[in-house]
Amino acid sequence: MAHEDNPVEPQARPSYTDLPQQTAAEQPRAWSLDLLLRRLRSIENNQGDKFASIMEAMGKFGPFQRRLVALAFIPNLLAVVFMYADLLVAAEQKAYCNTSWILAVGPNLSEAEQLNLTLPRDRNGSFLTCRMFLPVSWDLDSIIKYGLNYTQACSQGWVYPESTTRSVINEFDLVCGEEFSPEAVQSMFLTGLLTGALIFGFISDKLGRYPSILLSNVGIIIFGFGTAFVNSFHQYLFFRFGVSQALVGHSISSMALTVEWLVGEHRAHAIILSQCFYSLGLIFLSAFAYSFSNWRLLFLLGTAPVLFLVSFIWILPESPRWLLVKGKVEEAKHVLRYAADMNKTTIPLSLLDKLQMPGKKVTNASILDFYNNSQLRKVTLVMGCVWFSVGHSYSTLTLKMRDFGVKYQMSEIIPGMMGMPARLCSIFLFEHFGRKWTMAGSLFQGSFLNLLILFIPSELKTTLMLLILVGQISLSALITMFFAYGAELLPTILRTTGIGLVTLAWASGSFVSLAFITWSPPSITNYIGCISAILSLSLFYMLPETQNLPHSDTLDHFPLHRRRGLSRNFSKDDLLAGAKLYGGVSEEVAKNTLLNAMMDPDPALFSTPVKSREARTSRQEPEGQALGRSQSRMELSG
Repeated sequence: MAHEDNPVEPQARPSYTDLPQQTAAEQPRAWSLDLLLRRLRSIENNQGDKFASIMEAMGKFGPFQRRLVALAFIPNLLAVVFMYADLLVAAEQKAYCNTSWILAVGPNLSEAEQLNLTLPRDRNGSFLTCRMFLPVSWDLDSIIKYGLNYTQACSQGWVYPESTTRSVINEFDLVCGEEFSPEAVQSMFLTGLLTGALIFGFISDKLGRYPSILLSNVGIIIFGFGTAFVNSFHQYLFFRFGVSQALVGHSISSMALTVEWLVGEHRAHAIILSQCFYSLGLIFLSAFAYSFSNWRLLFLLGTAPVLFLVSFIWILPESPRWLLVKGKVEEAKHVLRYAADMNKTTIPLSLLDKLQMPGKKVTNASILDFYNNSQLRKVTLVMGCVWFSVGHSYSTLTLKMRDFGVKYQMSEIIPGMMGMPARLCSIFLFEHFGRKWTMAGSLFQGSFLNLLILFIPSELKTTLMLLILVGQISLSALITMFFAYGAELLPTILRTTGIGLVTLAWASGSFVSLAFITWSPPSITNYIGCISAILSLSLFYMLPETQNLPHSDTLDHFPLHRRRGLSRNFSKDDLLAGAKLYGGVSEEVAKNTLLNAMMDPDPALFSTPVKSREARTSRQEPEGQALGRSQSRMELSG
């Protein structure tokens, strides 16, 4: 084989601007070759995506994309107020029957004297909360001398002498048979999420991401402010139902908008970081919420900033991918030019001219395609099964935490705060182990801990609580990862509708968990969660990997397929430039490795040392293929 005395100087090519500069001292040889092959496969996969080339020219993550991510996801800080408000407005209150009738005969009685004369006591000496002595027409001296003996249920309302703040409990007297039920409130909130995901998913795919975000923000304002002025607990539940619809609508629409403006690793990173805003918002909420003396102030102050955000909604552009699949080619070009101007770059006209209006069949996609398209149906069913398992297991662990005496508030707030480091770690796992198997590992861990707590003695309370907490954190990170995966996998034409459908499965899992814990032995729901997790894990192989793959905009391009080897479309300059940028290997070794990758579709090739690859190839290849490989190497070298 011929060799050159001097290395070939590669020409600068746009596709390698983001390749990391590594040396032999930084990474071993095999790692350098693996990174090179992965990057070249990523470049080749994106060659069929028109928008990937346009984003390359416009700037993958310039000022425009950073501002877009901020405007789309900063509202997540405010969303925490509405998501966790029930934990803060329903603080425990000690209630006693209102016995102000005695003040008519003893107006100078202190509060302690009034309670002592009119309320019966329990065996431990404390006042009963739901019973009072029957009012009499005696004078005060007779009441003090003879006392009262006959009791009845509270007939004139309740008082809260130990309370220093106003909550929904003492506002609407949710005591003595009408107690505040966290399960009922959670069910109403989940119902809102369920219906909102379907409604706004449909709106976002039909009318666009921008109108859906605007409508959801308006809904947050209406139902957020409305909650602060309710006059009954039933009205409170209704407005909580409405605001949960708007919250999920904003979440899935802003997620789709951001993903469709980003390419490569920035897609998943943006979604995962956006979910961290929930944990950050929960930290701030926990620090300041208890300083409010009235629960209505929480909703007023939490909703007011949304008005400020709506005034800037016009800055958000529509998704160019959605515009194109809807046949609005000129509008798509306009927003792309606008984004390029903000990034201080120019998109070549030759790239913009490649954007063409899709066929009529593409623009008329509907929710029925989730049934008619076999591949889309299969993927959606598997994702729904996984989402059901995640929702069921997470809800079960949360409810189990309360069984060990943890307050309702703490059982939600602590896992929410601890979810931030878990989500940040998922970025690393996503990039090194891929989407699919990272999610499978998180589901296995959470479900295994869900089963393990059944076999640990209840005396080991600390151990059980620690296992439950770890399981909650693992599943909360999985929820974030699955949102990112679903946004990458589903086609643009039905992206938010698909996310809405799988969110329906997640809410259904939470409902089932809540129902079984309430009406059946506690262990039943753990076994159901484990069975559903086993089924989900057994179906995981059917889900495609989305790492470094381009977006699928239409059903014609679905599902995504990953090439097992490299094609022969790369030029000599491409290969030599890649070999140079990924230092740590000789030019000859890089050439042989890249040629093997192009000609051998076996994925084991990418993890096999170069010398063993050549030996295996020489033993197994027919003579004609070996001669062709030798000629290709001579061309690359010469």
